[in-house]
Amino acid sequence: MLNKILCVDDDQITLMLCKKVIERATFANEIITLQNGEEAFNYFKDLSVEIANKIEVEYPKLVFLDLNMPVMDGWEFLDGYRENKFQETFSTNFIVLSSTIDPLDYNKSKTYPFVIDFIAKPITKEILETLKERF
Repeated sequence: MLNKILCVDDDQITLMLCKKVIERATFANEIITLQNGEEAFNYFKDLSVEIANKIEVEYPKLVFLDLNMPVMDGWEFLDGYRENKFQETFSTNFIVLSSTIDPLDYNKSKTYPFVIDFIAKPITKEILETLKERF
């Protein structure tokens, strides 16, 4: 079981479903939900400041990330995460959770070394059972 998971999606129903499925699968102790890439970027930025100030923090080991969101979409978030070298501070894995399975999006997601999978919405207990074996 993971201590902390982050779900990033602009759809409240998807966030609620993601949280419920993770809770029922006993996949994580804590589930944080955010509504767009900017909120997620600021979340990791704040954590990195705390770490720089020698504050011990618990960070998510896994993030479920939607691609199509307002304010800052998933691609912009992933670019910012890479450009700010957050992957050097956090050993966080990302799973793109998308309502469309476009081969171009799938291939693009593979260009980010911290993106470990690309899954069609909605997340299911079966998907989490498979992921449990990897974590």
